[in-house]
Amino acid sequence: MKYMLLIYSNPANWAALPEADRRQLNSDYGTFSKEIMESGEFVAGDPLAGVDAATSVRVRGGSTEVTDGPFVESKEHLAGYYIVDCKDLDRALVLAARIPDARFGGVEVRPVMDASGVEM
Repeated sequence: MKYMLLIYSNPANWAALPEADRRQLNSDYGTFSKEIMESGEFVAGDPLAGVDAATSVRVRGGSTEVTDGPFVESKEHLAGYYIVDCKDLDRALVLAARIPDARFGGVEVRPVMDASGVEM
């Protein structure tokens, strides 16, 4: 069975950490990543850009509503995801509006950060 481990973090907590603690947390992430890669349990993973880069799409009455941020009503929950590779944010928003749940809930669009240059 596959699981997506969604990491929720408060940027204010990170900002309040001393630099040495941040370095240690990054090292801990590297250790964890290496361990699950070596065990064969790792499928895919990347950090997401911050919520300031998120865009939400809703379709109501045939009209597409686009708002900045990951803001969805509290009764909504993360139910699934798609990873798409397209030319720009505008195209990603068009695709998000086509997801059936955009008519009832919300679809958050957030860039995936490239962590390929991070040493582990």
